[in-house]
Amino acid sequence: MFGIETLGSTLQSVVLVGLVLVEALALYVGYGTLEEAVGERFVTAFTGE
Repeated sequence: MFGIETLGSTLQSVVLVGLVLVEALALYVGYGTLEEAVGERFVTAFTGE
């Protein structure tokens, strides 16, 4: 997919861990932004307050 299979095993591991960390950071920022944008509306809708 990214062409990392041509790298050595140690470098493959480093690249894979890096990609997982980047994905985790993107999800953290994305869900944080989503929660800021619509979180209060959902709480209000579900609690009725």
